[in-house]
Amino acid sequence: MTIKIVTDSTSDLSEELVKEYGIAVVPLSISVEGKTYLDGVDITKKEFVNLLTSSVELPKSSQPSVGYFEETYRRLLDEPDTTHIISIHLTEGMSGTVNSARTAADMIGENITVINSQFISHALGFQIIEAAKMAKSGSSPEDIVLRLEQVRKHTSLYLMVDTLEYLAKGGRIGRGKALMGSLLKIKPVASLADGVYTPVSKVRTHMQMIEYFKKQFIEETSGLKVKAIGIAQIEADALANKLRDALQQVKNIPVTISETSPIISTHTGPGAIALMYYTE
Repeated sequence: MTIKIVTDSTSDLSEELVKEYGIAVVPLSISVEGKTYLDGVDITKKEFVNLLTSSVELPKSSQPSVGYFEETYRRLLDEPDTTHIISIHLTEGMSGTVNSARTAADMIGENITVINSQFISHALGFQIIEAAKMAKSGSSPEDIVLRLEQVRKHTSLYLMVDTLEYLAKGGRIGRGKALMGSLLKIKPVASLADGVYTPVSKVRTHMQMIEYFKKQFIEETSGLKVKAIGIAQIEADALANKLRDALQQVKNIPVTISETSPIISTHTGPGAIALMYYTE
């Protein structure tokens, strides 16, 4: 009896973790100047950043088709030991991916649970790995779903955008506001409140960002056990390392750093960095 875990390409999971837990990853697609790529399949993160910075128009991302999900689910259910599928995806506040997954699950009709993680990147990954570990230990689908609700409630995500250019191109802020913000060297900081991009502060320097993230981390983890910390970045390796060092002065636990997926970097642009952690 086996529960299979399905997710999408915005989870920023390493290839090693995907292989270790047998996780099925359904890719989103990204279109740049008339050419479409499958995220993580036929374009690397580094190749995409080069296209992003040289492209006149903002690349467009697309959720996986219902048919792609249906094919994935049927393939897994056809495996002789599969009893259930738990499919965990990026927040529906940013993509219709979870709705495609639900439609495909409804077409098949049974043994599939689709979950809106309300997060992206490592914060989505926290739920996937928790589910995969529980599935491996023989937990029921019902127990896994209940546990993931707790993980979501105790997860935080903070994101700093280094340039306002891509928020303006994506229509999240007006061109005039972006120009004024750039002149003032404003770097917006946001959280994902209930799965929706929510501005929470502004900084003008990277050091101010590190201090803000560190302050939030201290306040939100005081007296609690930190289960995992992840940092996602786009062309900001040195800054990510400085943030990791600052956090480890507070709690000396491992911090996973990764370059995030093209789907996310399209809307943030180079230099963006996000901090994610969860507690119990």
